[in-house]
Amino acid sequence: MQRLTGKVALITGSDSGIGQATAIAFAQEGADVVICYHTDKKGAEDTLKGGQQQNRKGITVQVDISQEQEVAQLFEQATKEFGALDILVNNAAVNGSGIYVADMSTETFDRTIRTNLYGTFFCSRAFIRHRQQKGGQGKIINVSSVHEEIVSAGTADYCASKAGVRNLARTLALELAEEGITVNNIAPGMILTPMNQEALEDKAKREKSEQHIPMKRAGKPEEIAKVAVFLASPDADYVTGSTYFMDGGLSQFVGQGA
Repeated sequence: MQRLTGKVALITGSDSGIGQATAIAFAQEGADVVICYHTDKKGAEDTLKGGQQQNRKGITVQVDISQEQEVAQLFEQATKEFGALDILVNNAAVNGSGIYVADMSTETFDRTIRTNLYGTFFCSRAFIRHRQQKGGQGKIINVSSVHEEIVSAGTADYCASKAGVRNLARTLALELAEEGITVNNIAPGMILTPMNQEALEDKAKREKSEQHIPMKRAGKPEEIAKVAVFLASPDADYVTGSTYFMDGGLSQFVGQGA
């Protein structure tokens, strides 16, 4: 449909999973893409090839989004290459530690918060300042998680970070509404990505987990990407401050059978 023709999108963590699927979907819709990765250079290059197959331009940039200076360098490189950025997708994240708070080190908690929450903050701030210099308008899409709402023992670091992302988006939506910059979250449930490597590798464990999902299946990265395309497109110009749960009904199932 080419809903993103003439747009440039920067997508963090676009070397695999949801980020990779989103980058390729954006290219299919006509956007050029800044592909960001932390360590998986080959994955980023695969994403780049996927975009090039759609005859779109792209670059790959290595970045640790938890580091403020690296984010600044990322945006400097991206704007030097493309001139202007229209869409930001904050997708890069680390998973929860699986450690109870009483046993969790400060370093462990800090690593998750700095990547998932500070990283989103650093990238959003840089994007906002860039768009303000261009006269406003723009799209920020955060890939959050059902765990911005649903908590489980041993995931305090992850759940706290994603709840923070939710309220950062809601606050930014108010701050930026008059400038035409929209800010929304996508909150995936169980999606078959490298972050759920065990589910990818062990069919029995995956099927056991899927029994807790009303739709009885895990989601696919490409399904998340379709909603990201909508939020990045003019079709969503009047949408801001929202979270789109994509979890097969999981968030509606909490408390059932109690």
